[in-house]
Amino acid sequence: MKKLNTIIVLTISILFLFVGGSKVQAASTRTVVDNTGKKVKIPKKVKRVADLWHANNPIFLMLGGEDKLVATTKLIHDNALLTDLYPSVKKQAVPFNGESFQMEELIKQKPDVVISSDPAQIETIKKADIPAVNSMFQDFSGLKKTVALTGAIIGGRANKKAKTYNAQLNSDIKEVKHRVSKAKSKPSVLHIVDKTDLTKVDGKKTIVDQWISTAGGKNAIKTKGNMIQISAEEIIKSNPDIIIIGGTTNKKALKLLKKDSRFSSLKAVKNKKVYGNPTGIFALDRYSAEEDLQIWWAAKLFHPKQMKDVNLKKKFSNFYVKYFDHKFTDKQLDKILSGEVIK
Repeated sequence: MKKLNTIIVLTISILFLFVGGSKVQAASTRTVVDNTGKKVKIPKKVKRVADLWHANNPIFLMLGGEDKLVATTKLIHDNALLTDLYPSVKKQAVPFNGESFQMEELIKQKPDVVISSDPAQIETIKKADIPAVNSMFQDFSGLKKTVALTGAIIGGRANKKAKTYNAQLNSDIKEVKHRVSKAKSKPSVLHIVDKTDLTKVDGKKTIVDQWISTAGGKNAIKTKGNMIQISAEEIIKSNPDIIIIGGTTNKKALKLLKKDSRFSSLKAVKNKKVYGNPTGIFALDRYSAEEDLQIWWAAKLFHPKQMKDVNLKKKFSNFYVKYFDHKFTDKQLDKILSGEVIK
């Protein structure tokens, strides 16, 4: 009988430890839903984050995550303006250079969570028992999800700032759309990815297409896709009213197309309606927290009459103070608006 009582007590003790341990484990974790809809368990208090998607790093920093960042990408590490605003980023590990990924380097940093945009990379990281979330997006809705997800990972005040940002983005999209709806026509707009290849463009069903539409324009390219390769003939046939080139200045953008015999006769080139896309802390045209500024810039460009009372420099200045706690000089704002990179 005494032996039986001992067995019962031991069994109860084991069950208690098992159930209690499970409760402790559950209490120490929480669940977030990433942009693919997957539920990912992460520590209740996240202290160390590896952000391996270039575009998500400015969002992470905007929401106050600088002291939690332990690993980044080479593009962010080499971003002079960003690292001037957030010096500690320059000290962080760089396990991803945009092409190759060093898993050993990532593990050394002991991240609580990894943020990525690459499904294959995420699967590799998960096999090492490190929580990883996918924050990739292709439209405004996805951008808002990413901001909310990043805020949830950081926790605390970041959640509130994420909600503030998303509310402003919603409000600004609504206001810009209302303003440009009064215009009689919509200019056709060609967005070239960057100066290295003038036939790599952004088509339909992309965030570029969405901001063009929001700002009262229409995409000159009818093919669907992000950063797609098309023929020079297709561009010539589209003959856009306005051409925007990412990653360059207004002067260089026009010069590039004037020099290219394939495109020098385009309507936009002849009318000098060729522009470099603004570049701030990150490129404004794609996957950026500064997407909120992109719609104002584009709307002013497409419909100056409807946007004549909008002071872009003031709009940009207020945004950076509010979300990045930094006041740029007038000269710096001029550089951002003209597509020059501030160093």
